[in-house]
Parts: sequence; structure tokens; C-alpha cells
Amino acid sequence: MDIVAFPVMTKTNIIHQREKTIYYPVVFGMKNMVVQSKVNQDIFHLVQKLIHEQYVQQNTNEFVEMLGTYEIKTNDRHILSLSLSNYAIFYHAAHGLTIMKSLTFNMETGKSYVLKDLFKPDSNYVEVLSDIIRRQINERNIPLLEPFTTIRHDQDFYIADKALVIYFQLYEITPYYIGFPMFPISVFELEGILREDGPLGVMATNN
Repeated sequence: MDIVAFPVMTKTNIIHQREKTIYYPVVFGMKNMVVQSKVNQDIFHLVQKLIHEQYVQQNTNEFVEMLGTYEIKTNDRHILSLSLSNYAIFYHAAHGLTIMKSLTFNMETGKSYVLKDLFKPDSNYVEVLSDIIRRQINERNIPLLEPFTTIRHDQDFYIADKALVIYFQLYEITPYYIGFPMFPISVFELEGILREDGPLGVMATNN
């Protein structure tokens, strides 16, 4: 591993087709072109998946507007974590729908992580995270559609500095007006179950 892990360079690409305007990030300037290509393919695949998901969820082929945006959450220590959002509204709809998904990469290998990859094998990460989220729901007095029980084993997440942010889709656990309920959890609260070579383990070090 490099002594200094510089951030990777990104730029913005745009898809502009009739009602669609989609902004998404592209990684460039890497020495390892295989990794660069793999990361960019994964990002573009998710962009396309979000577009398709809007047609499925809203059950329409005609939108007044579709807008895709993104945010870089972490670009440090060979870890790139980002979120992609897609908003769409169709004719006569009371309001639009936003879908958000995230990707977290190891920029040395191109590996894209799912939630279980962040934790030690056979750890009880679902239970641990669910307990923390349940506590935050109570402390923050977050209104729910029904009592919260547990996260999914593949729950949506991104990494922001030294925090794991677990989040839920609109309507998944809260009313629409709440937006995306997000639950930041310090890596130091999870140290006992983190994979040391995983992205959270890397972020937990003080190097």
C-alpha cells in the first residue's frame, strides 16, 4: 500500500435525453486502468439501474422530469464511497419520487463492498447495527410507519469519514415527509466487529 493514499480524481458526466438529465461521477487518471474501468462500469450500471427502477416503481413510461445527481462521501485511504440519487415525477403526480443508492470501492483492487464485507465473518453485525439504529430512533424521536425491528443484511449504506451511515429508502420505515432516514454510526462504536482490512477498519486507524 502507498505511504500516502491520495484521493482519486473524478469528473462529472451528463446524460441528457428529453426529460432526463443525469449527472454521475467518472474516475480518471488512475495508473491501474483495469480498476478504473471496473469502477466506472459499476457506477454507470447503477445509474442505469436507478433509471429503470423509476419506471418500475412509478409504473409509467412518461415522466415530466427525471434528474440524477451524486455526492462523493469519502475519497481517502484508497476508499471511494459515493451516493447516486434519481428524482422523477410523472404527469398529474402529487409529488415525485427519489431513489438513492450507494457504492463503496477499494480503489486499489476495484472491489465494491456490500454491508457484510465491512464486518468480521460470522459477526452479529445485523443485530449490532439494528440495536444502535433502534436507540437513535428513540433518541431522535423519529416517526415510523410501524415499529422498527431490524435492518436487512444488505441494507443501504455509505461511508463518510469515520462513520458508517445506514439509510433507508422513502417509505421504507418512515413517512414520506421525513425524507431519507439516515443513521450515522462512528467506526469506533463498531471496532469489535470490523474487518481490519475492510473500509471501516481502514478508516478507524489514526494513520
